[in-house]
Amino acid sequence: MKGMNTISKTDIFSHWINIGYLPRWGVLLLDLLIALVAFVISYLIGRGLLDYDSTVRLPIWQQAITVVLLQGVSFWAFHTYSGILRYSTFVDTLKVAISVCATGIVLLILNMVIRYMTSAANPPFFTSILAIYVFVAITLLFGWRVTIKTVFEHISHSSKGVEKVLIYGTKSAGLSIAKMLQSNLESKYRPVGFIADKKDDVHHSLLNLKVYELNQDLIDHMEKNRIKHVIISPIKMKEINPIKDLKLFIDNKIQILTTPYFTDFEATNQTSESNTERLIGRIESIRVEDLLERPVIEIDTDNVDAILKGQVVLVTGAAGSIGSEIVRQVAAFKPQSIVLFEMAESPLHDLTVDLRRAFPDQQFVPVIADVRNVDMVEEVFEEYHPHVVFHAAAYKHVPLMEDFPPQAILANVQGSKNVADMAIKYKAKRFVMVSTDKAVNPTNVMGASKRIAEIYVQSLFLQKAKEDKDCTKFITTRFGNVLGSNGSVVPYFKKQIAEGGPVTVTHPDIIRYFMTIPEASCLVLEAATLGNGGEIFCFDMGQPVKIADLAKNMIRLAGFEPGKDIEITYTGLRPGEKLYEELLNQKETTIPTKNKKILVAKVREYDYPAVAEQINTLITLAKEGKVFPTVKMMKQIVPEFKSKNSVYEELDA
Repeated sequence: MKGMNTISKTDIFSHWINIGYLPRWGVLLLDLLIALVAFVISYLIGRGLLDYDSTVRLPIWQQAITVVLLQGVSFWAFHTYSGILRYSTFVDTLKVAISVCATGIVLLILNMVIRYMTSAANPPFFTSILAIYVFVAITLLFGWRVTIKTVFEHISHSSKGVEKVLIYGTKSAGLSIAKMLQSNLESKYRPVGFIADKKDDVHHSLLNLKVYELNQDLIDHMEKNRIKHVIISPIKMKEINPIKDLKLFIDNKIQILTTPYFTDFEATNQTSESNTERLIGRIESIRVEDLLERPVIEIDTDNVDAILKGQVVLVTGAAGSIGSEIVRQVAAFKPQSIVLFEMAESPLHDLTVDLRRAFPDQQFVPVIADVRNVDMVEEVFEEYHPHVVFHAAAYKHVPLMEDFPPQAILANVQGSKNVADMAIKYKAKRFVMVSTDKAVNPTNVMGASKRIAEIYVQSLFLQKAKEDKDCTKFITTRFGNVLGSNGSVVPYFKKQIAEGGPVTVTHPDIIRYFMTIPEASCLVLEAATLGNGGEIFCFDMGQPVKIADLAKNMIRLAGFEPGKDIEITYTGLRPGEKLYEELLNQKETTIPTKNKKILVAKVREYDYPAVAEQINTLITLAKEGKVFPTVKMMKQIVPEFKSKNSVYEELDA
């Protein structure tokens, strides 16, 4: 084997794994040649050991031709030549064995028929020779396939660019990943062992690969043997605590890889070659989102289907991070049409192209419009009469809105008011508004503007419900920070890491609640089904995450060491920013829903006529561009709005 290792690393043989496949007719000819050799060997064995009587009806060369011709027909019938030899499987071997046995049976029957019909003393073929042939042919055909497969596997695994990996998990998902990597010689990853934890069954070996325990000794072994990658399945990710159980790898700069789901493969233990290649091609580095331990939302799809199927759905801010994901999730429930309300031309165009490719049977109606323009909003409602409205259009960046309070009011308050008023006028069934945890005890203009929007839609519903119990049901959802959204901290950190740092964090103690874009959108759909009107839904988001720790983990996941390869610098809190976000006001209480991850906030109720008058005054001030009077009016509407690290702190005095 040492000599083979040397040969496989030479330039002469290192390109073998890239050569084309042997054509089918070539495989068939080689199989027939092996069948001929097998018959000759069988004849010689039979003649030498069994005192074979040569006075049979057919001479040896005629027997050989007959056997090869019949074997060729059998190979064709069972398609033994259709596979690629280097990827031979148990099924391929079984087909070869069956085809050889079938040939032996046919020859035996032919022998008996000819002898019976001709009353010959000796048959054309000696029965023992046929039995020997079946054994020898199967052995040779199987042997050369194993040889080809073994040689290519060895050359592939010894080639430059192949990375050794350990598979985390010894259950079906981990075994499936290992089998696929072993069977696909073009894969850049070669499994060399499994990692077992306390939830796994501990074995000495699996698939001829050693099983290791997760401890420091394993890390030392990986360093010694230059194993720099660990692959973990998404199923295994659900069984472990990612932050705790993967910390050992992250701290030692071992790259953690994961795969997409492959339920069908696990169920059948088989997969097509193209599917295997496609799956292996999607092995990628684990995302920081996967390390955040958050409760998983499970929505009642029957209820969502009941309110969306066959309906006209309007999504404002449709091309935004949350809006676009809401659209994709809504499309899965087959509404009559989805109106994509968006003011940004290029993002709307790109979204529409993607959606029509992903959902060719769904009707999407792109509309370029601005929620701040009430005439535009009414025109859309008048033409399409949406049954369900998801209002995701908003300005969300805290520092910018701190500099431009009037714009925050016009977009977040007036825009929400326009859409809500038209939902009432055109009798939409449901209106779901996307809000934020920054609306709780707001310390900045953005959060306060969203709280005012919450107050307006809730008071509007309470007023209209008195007049008509079947009026539009207004529902609000509050989110934490959304990972991966436009302008969020994760893509910002990724960009800084790619540029070599430093990674900038505002404060070493700042913490935030996080959720993913699909989770946030899931909450919106669930709220649409749970709400009876006037509720503010909050998500049980688990434990908050320290932003400095998030930055360190992202640096480690990128293969660098924080403070050594890439620095982390602290820039100070930005205007309006606070160290921690709250999901509920201290004066608020919550009540559970049938989804244990979703709570309803019991908030102060406002009188609609008074609120409407105050908000109209606020919008007028914003339109006039009066910055401080605008913020002062916001504080009158939301008394708990106390500015922090902001020029507006003087208004609180």
